[in-house]
Amino acid sequence: MTTTPFQARFDAAMAGLPLIAILRGLRPEEAEATGTVLHEAGFRLIEVPLNSPQPFDSIAILRRSLPQDTLVGAGTVMQAAEVERLEALGAELVVTPHADTAVIAAAARSGLICTPGVATPTEAFAALAAGATALKIFPAELVGPNVMKAMRAVLPPGTRLLPVGGITPGNMEPYLEAGAAGFGLGSALFKPGMTPGEVAARARDFVAAWARLHPGRRTA
Repeated sequence: MTTTPFQARFDAAMAGLPLIAILRGLRPEEAEATGTVLHEAGFRLIEVPLNSPQPFDSIAILRRSLPQDTLVGAGTVMQAAEVERLEALGAELVVTPHADTAVIAAAARSGLICTPGVATPTEAFAALAAGATALKIFPAELVGPNVMKAMRAVLPPGTRLLPVGGITPGNMEPYLEAGAAGFGLGSALFKPGMTPGEVAARARDFVAAWARLHPGRRTA
């Protein structure tokens, strides 16, 4: 795992509510209101996948409008040039669907938090060697808690594993029992066209589920 200038903020976000909001399909005009309700619910990790409409505009708006305790960035990052653009925007978070070591290394050089997608031990070790901060277990439906637990047993102690794909408030527990450090939340949290109120309600459901699974843990 690589330490970055944003490590302390990432650690704080993970200690509070280790749930990454994946806002696929977010439009720039929705960004500030959506980000605000997520922050109010306790979310401190937010990504806009780059296959969304005008994603860099949305990321810029989120970064400008949210407090610095929130890490903002992009998902579905596929090229090193996109990392440079994120750095220029003041973003802190780079999430990839795959273990592209060139993209991971570019993020590490820029000092950004990078959570690449992995589905095998080979990908996981390559990602860590390239400079990954944490590992996105993707797709979680395919890997499953048992496989993730087996991977965790051979990875360096302290490696944070974040299942992504099909995660709901009702299915987090088996992954947590297998050693997940947190989760990435997609369509169960946000879908294009949702109102801020609808997003807020779903965010509260996830926060309540996390609090139920981790009683006494800070969630905001």
